[in-house]
Amino acid sequence: MNLYERMQQELQQLASTGNLRSLPQISHQGMKVTVKGMHMLNLSSNDYLGLACREDFREEFLTSINKDTFQPTSSSSRLLTGNYAAYDRLEKQMADLFETESALIFNSGYHANMGILPAVCNGQTLILADKLVHASLIDGIRLSSAKCIRYRHNNYEQLERLIVEHHSSYEQIIIVTESIFSMDGDKADLNELVRLKKSYLNVLLYVDEAHAFGVRGDKGLGVAEEMNCIQEIDFLVGTFGKALASAGAYIVCKKIVREYLINKMRTLIFTTALPPITLSWTSFLLERLPNLKDERKHLTLISNLLKDALLAKGYSCPTDSHITPMIIGESKVAVLTAELLQRKGFYALPVRPPTVPEGTSRIRFSLTAELSQTDIERLIEVIPTISEVEMLRINS
Repeated sequence: MNLYERMQQELQQLASTGNLRSLPQISHQGMKVTVKGMHMLNLSSNDYLGLACREDFREEFLTSINKDTFQPTSSSSRLLTGNYAAYDRLEKQMADLFETESALIFNSGYHANMGILPAVCNGQTLILADKLVHASLIDGIRLSSAKCIRYRHNNYEQLERLIVEHHSSYEQIIIVTESIFSMDGDKADLNELVRLKKSYLNVLLYVDEAHAFGVRGDKGLGVAEEMNCIQEIDFLVGTFGKALASAGAYIVCKKIVREYLINKMRTLIFTTALPPITLSWTSFLLERLPNLKDERKHLTLISNLLKDALLAKGYSCPTDSHITPMIIGESKVAVLTAELLQRKGFYALPVRPPTVPEGTSRIRFSLTAELSQTDIERLIEVIPTISEVEMLRINS
């Protein structure tokens, strides 16, 4: 069997199990999208604060741009000629906001997680990673020279046993977790992880705040702010491409960590830097982030409303955030349920293996502050009960 034949066979297998994916042809009109001629409310965006739809912010930002300040490309890596002044301003802004020694900006969250761990690990490093960490962290772990053990999701008793068992056998142990998990929407107990980190001098803590930055904490800095433990986290990482409606990612950290990554992190060294115009937009929104308290409060309100409704309809819904999974089970049934919701005017998408474990396919509602309470109530009306979904399975 040649390569093309194997590809065709694997694609057919994905199709037979309901796991074949394709890129959608999609157009956007604010909170609405049009796909295959259907006009729907978008429930699958990571624009958690609704900032991508804020025309007032866009208009204000554009007034500050002219032909000299509009720089759409950096044309180089940061270590060559791509380190524009916009980088220095944004990194200082981030360090001041988080009250840390320094900050470092990356092209994306995937770049950050694929690059930091390989840079800081060696053969005498043990990574203890939550079973449900994001694919970017898994890839970063695989690229590193560290040994890795995955502990059961949010099971800190097992994690503590692993630390006790292995702390004397390695130069360093790095605990790796997300703060809000991207598929279940539940959160890690960062204070408990900090306690475990402090149990031995060679234990460090890496936290990915991709889905928490912007929406949690008084100033929107994430779960670490909410739990008052920013200073206790060695590698505090997040993204600008979700709640902040921009692009790129960051780490806030000690100066020595920043300097080390600049010299050792391959995904930073060997890539063209972000465009200065993107950094300026990020900085513009970051200035306004602490004052977006009403948006964060509203997002919490509608998230709780949807979670309560899903539980009442018989679904498992472990969320503690704006990411609200409607766990169904079989991939084909999740696809059918998503199609039903789309016909009712709601662009909700199925999430299937390998993104989630086999048997846990789901509809993942990704809520934003632009959604009204009425929007959520309309959605709740058309969500089928778990028994009605079972009938879809039987009749499919």
